[in-house]
Amino acid sequence: MPFFSAEPAYRHGTPTRTAVLLCNLGTPDAPTPAALRRYLGEFLADHRVVEISKPLWWLILHGIILRTRPAKSAAKYRSIWTDGGSPLAVWTEKQAKLLRGWLGEAGVPVLVRHAMRYGNPSIASQLDALKAEGATRILVLPLYPQYSATTTASVFDAVYAWAARTRSVPELRFVNHYHDHPGYIDALAKKIETHWREHGQGEQLVMSFHGVPERTLHLGDPYHCEARKTARLLGERLGLAETQLRVTFQSRFGKAKWLQPYTEPTLIELAKSGVRRVDVVCPGFTSDCLETLEEINQEAREAFLHAGGEQFHYIACLNDSPAWMAALSDIAQQHLAGWPLQPANPGLRDASRERALACGARD
Repeated sequence: MPFFSAEPAYRHGTPTRTAVLLCNLGTPDAPTPAALRRYLGEFLADHRVVEISKPLWWLILHGIILRTRPAKSAAKYRSIWTDGGSPLAVWTEKQAKLLRGWLGEAGVPVLVRHAMRYGNPSIASQLDALKAEGATRILVLPLYPQYSATTTASVFDAVYAWAARTRSVPELRFVNHYHDHPGYIDALAKKIETHWREHGQGEQLVMSFHGVPERTLHLGDPYHCEARKTARLLGERLGLAETQLRVTFQSRFGKAKWLQPYTEPTLIELAKSGVRRVDVVCPGFTSDCLETLEEINQEAREAFLHAGGEQFHYIACLNDSPAWMAALSDIAQQHLAGWPLQPANPGLRDASRERALACGARD
């Protein structure tokens, strides 16, 4: 017999509701080796992330990586940890709260929760919570502007896995990408322009995207093309010539060939060629995290300066900037179109409407 997860019993007369689930990659619960071991064990066990033979990878993961990497990663996380916890967790939670407010102001009163593909709060637990709140329509909105099977599709996998063990599955919609959405591009441009007004403009703007193995491009993953389009549109919006910007890829893992050019070697090359100041932005990350605050603003900064560069300016991610929240609200509204929405105060429904609901009518 199929296994179904425990879920609230259906109750006649309960107003149906619409919800948005913001999904991000994830983060450990604490900057400790034990917490990193749990987090990396879940993250690196995902076949979407590491596409090699599962038995072979299991031996490598548990025999080598989870024995050595957690302590090193914990030290990196400690260098960026805040009083509120992991920056990624802090920003993602704040974005969810702000999005609900922005949508409410726009006359779109929906439930909004956030979830992490790996770590807490999990996608399954937040979907359970939304169902318990009466959500029968859920928009799954990953915080990845560019689609990749390693990230976006993995979020969808987690939703499908939850649905497979859920008896009454809500109506689901998914946002695949918004790499070229005008509001997203404008929010990035405003973030950069604000930095330039306050600190001046560097000789080169380096746009660093998270890397993926090159083979994913040849297998049909659109990530590389979407990252390049984001960079092109952003460069045009900023009025930059091609010679004023570089597109690079960071976070290479393992010995396989990844998308190039790589970020840190490019920065070293720029410094050695006489470029004194670079501005670095990470358009593929909507929230500051380990990959931006430690890998770019610490490690890449040190590499550039050590190679002879004089000024390294890291431009923060979109985080909670008003232009980004407006764009995120717009993206959500476009994908919510056509779904009925609950009133701002369901308690104000009249008695006849409640009786109609109890008899089987739906919003």
